[in-house]
Amino acid sequence: MKFIDRKEEMRYLKEAAELSKSKLFTVSITGLRRVGKTRLILEILSKDDMYFFVNKDKESTSLLQEYADILKARKILSGLETLNTWDVFFKVLFERFKGIVAFDEFQNFTAVDKSVYGILQKYIDLNENNAGLFIIFSGSTVGLMKKLFSDSKQPLYGRLKRKMPLKPLMFRDTLEVCATLGIHDIEDAVRFYAIFGGFPKYYVAIEDEQLGDSGFEKIMDRLFFAENAVLEDEASQILSLEFGKRSGIYYDILAAIASGNTRISEVASFLRKKETALTRQMNELINRFELVSIEKPVTGGKSIYVINHPLLNFWFRFFYKNLSSYKRREITLISKIKDNMNAYVGRRFEAVCCEFLEYEKLNFQKSGRWWGAYRDAETDERKVAEIDIVSINEQTKEILFCECKWQNLSRKDAERVLYDLQEKSKRVDWNIGKRKEHFAIFAKRIEGKDALRKSAFLVWDLEDF
Repeated sequence: MKFIDRKEEMRYLKEAAELSKSKLFTVSITGLRRVGKTRLILEILSKDDMYFFVNKDKESTSLLQEYADILKARKILSGLETLNTWDVFFKVLFERFKGIVAFDEFQNFTAVDKSVYGILQKYIDLNENNAGLFIIFSGSTVGLMKKLFSDSKQPLYGRLKRKMPLKPLMFRDTLEVCATLGIHDIEDAVRFYAIFGGFPKYYVAIEDEQLGDSGFEKIMDRLFFAENAVLEDEASQILSLEFGKRSGIYYDILAAIASGNTRISEVASFLRKKETALTRQMNELINRFELVSIEKPVTGGKSIYVINHPLLNFWFRFFYKNLSSYKRREITLISKIKDNMNAYVGRRFEAVCCEFLEYEKLNFQKSGRWWGAYRDAETDERKVAEIDIVSINEQTKEILFCECKWQNLSRKDAERVLYDLQEKSKRVDWNIGKRKEHFAIFAKRIEGKDALRKSAFLVWDLEDF
């Protein structure tokens, strides 16, 4: 697939490579699996540069021999020379090679041979002022990578010149990806983004299967629902690389969150466990693996848990708790998933709208979802009000309230949504009486957009995207 976007990341790495001509330069690239780290590295490497994948399933001696063969193929090591230790490997590398060296999945040395970190520290320190070597350390277990370079107790603490957390592609970039695949229907582009996010690997799967012009349903059938579906085992493969043999409780927590249990008390209740029994695993999902994050209402309030990886969220929402039925391709399950797909995409549509607001540069400093509990005046029942997007500007005291509807709306429907939004906005306790309010609506299609805009509402549909 054509290499899409990453212009800023490429500029950043090329700048570091230029700086390495004066003295040793080191950079880490971190990010969730399938986000495109390896592809980015390969784009920056020339045929004269070096790439080493750290395979945690290999014994230390076996991996060292693999690296020795690479050095021999490049004539950096003669045919008669041998590498008996990692110390000798790094000595040869630092003394004989000039250019870019990339270690992919660098954190895997923790499983292969932890002594590598101390050895590497020695050679970085000895060669700090030597020109010509640029080392890239890439890793998917984000928390572990951070610990290796940011924990003062670790040998490599303070040995990085730069850090690059690689984020998924934005929606506008995946639009370009979809166009290269032959997917020109923007509704389908939003649907794919809802499931795959900005993770290039899954769009490559569409390209590999030559499915670009097949339409959303046929593509989903081939990737998920058909026998031997392309992405049938994708979630398990990703998580087995992260969790190893300790996967059970992590899987259950992710399934609980994907099912709507977004607070620790709800997760514990869902799993019939005490909250204290989940503390360590929840902390690791957030800080070590970065598969879960904590989201707060944009104006403050009680936080919730969300899954960061779109495909994992999709898989745990629909497949994990029904794996037996899924493996048998039971029609009732597949029909149920397809029937609920539109509602699922609707929730993910909010992220697309939020990005659109940023792209429009409407002078709001912070955007996000809002929710808050209240007591119904008539029934005294406890209820929760939610607003899809709230954007605020602290300086000007302006606030924007947005509703995102993954459906086609008549003018009358849109007016009703905007009226309900105005009512809900009264529950947002931020600069009440002093703020300037704006109201907006997003949908697939909206009739009478111009008339609504004349009424001082902000109105966008996919045509505007």
